[in-house]
Amino acid sequence: MEDRLINIEIAIANLQKTVDELNEVVVKQANLIDKLSKENRLLAVMIKDNTVKPLSEETPPPHY
Repeated sequence: MEDRLINIEIAIANLQKTVDELNEVVVKQANLIDKLSKENRLLAVMIKDNTVKPLSEETPPPHY
């Protein structure tokens, strides 16, 4: 009975470690999604305000 309890405790500890690792990945992904969403909104505003022009309308750099 004691061996069974020890095995269950080991399994729970391993599951907790896995949950913690997965949580860390989820937090990093959420931060990245937030960052990309902000950048996307900024680019949408820039396009709407004509700050970003199509490549055909851009002036070439001075070295051309």
